[in-house]
Amino acid sequence: MTVPAFEEYVPAVDCTCAGCVAQRRTAASALPVRYGGHPAAHGARRALVLATAAGVVLGSGVAEAAGPTGATGDRAAEAAGAARADRDGDSPQGGPGPLRGAGAAGPPSSTTTTPKLRKTSRADIIKRAKKWVSAEVPYSMVKYWSDGYRQDCSGFVSMAWNLPGNEWTGSLAAFGTRIARADLQPGDILLFHNPADPSKGSHVTIFGGWTDYTHTHYTAYEQTKPHTRKKTTPMAYWSNSGSYVAYRYKGLSSGSAGSGSSVPGFPGTGKFGPGTSNKYVTQLGRMLVDRGGRRFYEVGPGPGWGDADRRATQAFQKAQGWKGEEADGIPGPDTWRLLAAGTGRDIPGTGSGPGGGGTGAGHGDSDPDSKFPGRGYFRPGQSNGHVERLGKQLVKKGFGKHYTSGPGPRWAEADRRNVEAFQRAQGWRGGAADGYPGPETWRRLFG
Repeated sequence: MTVPAFEEYVPAVDCTCAGCVAQRRTAASALPVRYGGHPAAHGARRALVLATAAGVVLGSGVAEAAGPTGATGDRAAEAAGAARADRDGDSPQGGPGPLRGAGAAGPPSSTTTTPKLRKTSRADIIKRAKKWVSAEVPYSMVKYWSDGYRQDCSGFVSMAWNLPGNEWTGSLAAFGTRIARADLQPGDILLFHNPADPSKGSHVTIFGGWTDYTHTHYTAYEQTKPHTRKKTTPMAYWSNSGSYVAYRYKGLSSGSAGSGSSVPGFPGTGKFGPGTSNKYVTQLGRMLVDRGGRRFYEVGPGPGWGDADRRATQAFQKAQGWKGEEADGIPGPDTWRLLAAGTGRDIPGTGSGPGGGGTGAGHGDSDPDSKFPGRGYFRPGQSNGHVERLGKQLVKKGFGKHYTSGPGPRWAEADRRNVEAFQRAQGWRGGAADGYPGPETWRRLFG
């Protein structure tokens, strides 16, 4: 008779059925208490391990117990080692705990009960995340930043979500509502917790917005080695992609589903275009000005839709890499969401001035350098002659220190870091120095 094969069943973290509850309890008993394991189960297991070790020692005689190379002595040492590992084991985020750091203190958080949630908005979540990115907070599982949050991936999310304490990947889900990846909006998170081995692969990122209309890549804010970063990332991550689960913070302040912030939600495309005049046109114009669109407005922004609004909107859409109907100058939900949350790429400058026109100079769409092949050639997974040409020029200019071999035709992290070093040497910061070449970067390298 053929033995039937069954797929491994993993209980959903938020399922309340008896089966899932029982299996989660069993899995928790295999974890140290500090990671959410049950204290009674661990006390019993430690007692059993130590009793077994003691029985082996007493039943084997003094000579065997004392012998450093005896088989029984090895087993006793392994048992004692297992007990120590159970007690002293550590996760990549440490356990849940209170805030620490200069001038910071807070109540301990819990993996079993969720404390009262602090209200926040999507815009504030991204704003706090950007502070760590700008400060390049070094990654650490044991150190705490000046705001009191632990300098690892889950401490970073705890900070951005304004949680009362430091959480870890095994407890963050309690503060969120599980959502579909298609429903992700800025400020949501993508979480992978490996309960069988928390130190193997567990990670969490903050979703900053889609980088293009295909929704295959997104802007990820994350705390990782060597420091906090903002990076275009494939959905859902570079590894263990299928295991990441999307969550939305339960404490988001009032607002429509399209915004989740203090900025009103998208009012609909009918509010924009020739002949329209309303407060949303003014609001759109102000957001565009904040993102680098000041040069399009001689007067305003104001409530009456004009060519300045269309051109500024189109410039912002093109800055995201959108083309055709996706960059027609009329705002849609995605355009509005990026503007309202302060995410996505700013409108590039004109290429003039020491910074190439301010934020986004490294990507400026307005630079007409005909030799630049396009951004699509310089992304993870790409392999072409343009990448190799770029690398050789970086080496020639003295920006090749991150190459251990090559450069070659396949885009790699070494290419990105060398480009970033070159961009920073131009005085650019933030999104203008993310390591991905744009027309202005290319012009300065090859000009």
